[in-house]
Amino acid sequence: MWVSNKDMYEQHQPQQQLQQMRKRMERRETAEEERLMEIVDLSGMSLESLPTPSLNLGTICKLNLSNNNLQSIPESLIARLLNLIVLDVHSNQLKSLPNSIGCLSKLKVLNVSGNLIESLPKSIENCRSLEELNANFNKLMKLPDTIGFELTNLKKLSVNSNKLVFLPSSTSHLTSLRVLDARLNCLRSLPEDLENLINLEALNVSQNFQYLDSLPYSIGLLINLVELDVSYNKITTLPDSMGCLKKLQKLSVDGNPLTSPPTEVVEQGMHAVREYLSEKMNAGHRSPQKKKSSWVGKLVKYGTFNGINTRHPHRVEERGGFIMQEYRSIDSLASPRYMGMFSPRRLFSPRTYFTR
Repeated sequence: MWVSNKDMYEQHQPQQQLQQMRKRMERRETAEEERLMEIVDLSGMSLESLPTPSLNLGTICKLNLSNNNLQSIPESLIARLLNLIVLDVHSNQLKSLPNSIGCLSKLKVLNVSGNLIESLPKSIENCRSLEELNANFNKLMKLPDTIGFELTNLKKLSVNSNKLVFLPSSTSHLTSLRVLDARLNCLRSLPEDLENLINLEALNVSQNFQYLDSLPYSIGLLINLVELDVSYNKITTLPDSMGCLKKLQKLSVDGNPLTSPPTEVVEQGMHAVREYLSEKMNAGHRSPQKKKSSWVGKLVKYGTFNGINTRHPHRVEERGGFIMQEYRSIDSLASPRYMGMFSPRRLFSPRTYFTR
């Protein structure tokens, strides 16, 4: 049986119209839901407990309970805020957060700063839409061990002015993170695999005073880092790898007993520091007697990076300098700790992974 194009068009037209109508109805439903969403502001009312709500908690998209005297938040209240996007409870007397906070699957911003919280509930890892977490000025001793594996959309993590002794190793899996503020704690070290934080722009670990005395070599592999503040710690040596921080615009190292770079170099500013570290790193990789103990050294050894001869800039050395104009990658190599998780093509590509 022969069917003309016209007949086929007429057969498909009702189906296409039905699909278009469904899409329009879905858009209208979404717009109606957004219109019905409520913003509830109970801040600065000296509340010691929360009043019985007079509206449907499922319609609240933003709840502000800041600047009160709340010592706790009912589990049942949080569990019913299923459409909550922003929760602000800063400047209260909270000693803990309810476990039901894990029910807030749409939560994007959580501000619990200025309280008395000693630990965050593990259930917070279920808030997988979370983009900003502010827990400054509390009494945090640690963060959930696996927080970095779950909060993959987190862009800003602020935990300054607490009692943190370390950041969990899973922190290095927060690949969307742009800002990490962990100053004024008791940090003794940083995670080793920082190179996985491919979008990190600002890192502040200043004022850990007598505790933080070294930085991991991987800090030099933060390809998008713009600001780095490590001031007022006990750091004596900056890793040579920091000479690779091409995008770095602001570096604060005041208040450290630095021996490398020496004081006279530091006083000349960030560019002098970076040049000093670059030259030191290149000299180390050229030395035939010095073993390349770091895995970054192995990448240089096996030709992951192009070496540039300083006397003959157009001549490529087999095992020359680490700082170069262009990168070329080896697909099979990756960080030995998480083999295969991130390839050097992703880690060292000059491509920008996000825009402001």
